[in-house]
Amino acid sequence: MAVFADLDLRAGSDLKVLRGMVETAAHLGYSVVAINHVVDFKEKKQEIEKPVVVSELFTTLPIVQGKSRPIKILTRLTIIVTDPSHCNVLVACTHLDVDLVCITVTEKLPFYFKRPPVNVAIDRGLGFELVYSPAIKDSTMRRYTISNALNLMQICKGKNVIISSAAERPLEIRGPYDVANLGLLFGLSEVDAKAAVSTNCRAALLHGETRKTAFGIVSTVKKPRPSEGDDDSLPACKKAKCEG
Repeated sequence: MAVFADLDLRAGSDLKVLRGMVETAAHLGYSVVAINHVVDFKEKKQEIEKPVVVSELFTTLPIVQGKSRPIKILTRLTIIVTDPSHCNVLVACTHLDVDLVCITVTEKLPFYFKRPPVNVAIDRGLGFELVYSPAIKDSTMRRYTISNALNLMQICKGKNVIISSAAERPLEIRGPYDVANLGLLFGLSEVDAKAAVSTNCRAALLHGETRKTAFGIVSTVKKPRPSEGDDDSLPACKKAKCEG
């Protein structure tokens, strides 16, 4: 069963609204959500506010719909580049130590994506994030969202694309299968659209973990050893020898 994720729930001053968004995401079937703290650096020396602590939201985490485990809440930091020019996107794709390159959807991009920097970003393991909540609010933003998404898909061919909500209210969150269907409008194939809310999100999280190490990260799981008296764990050939 796929593990769905929404990596962009916008953190606000109202904890009640944020709590409602997390509960809605769990009810819709999301196993992982990321609370996004957006910082717009208008000054050179500007302090970053302290992120919301999970213990301030819930004493007991909500259970994911259709699963017996609680939802996992992560913290994310987004730094806004005030000028969405091709130069800034080029630097982000080729040099910046980031996990995601967020594509502006509230206005028409003043440039076209080029294949070399996009391929470099894919080789580096970076993801391209598209958000859909602005398309719900306004018809003009909906047109910009689809146009910018199709512009990106012509170059990246659906690789490493993530679709998030950027929701500020619970009503702006849609279910993972609805978001996957929305990905078809963005030019994604059916397989890539489903990956945009599942496996590509996991890859972005693992990419964030690798930045804490020198070259990468290895995740190991210890397999429990079967008891000596458990005959069901033995292969058929060994069972025959034991019986003989």
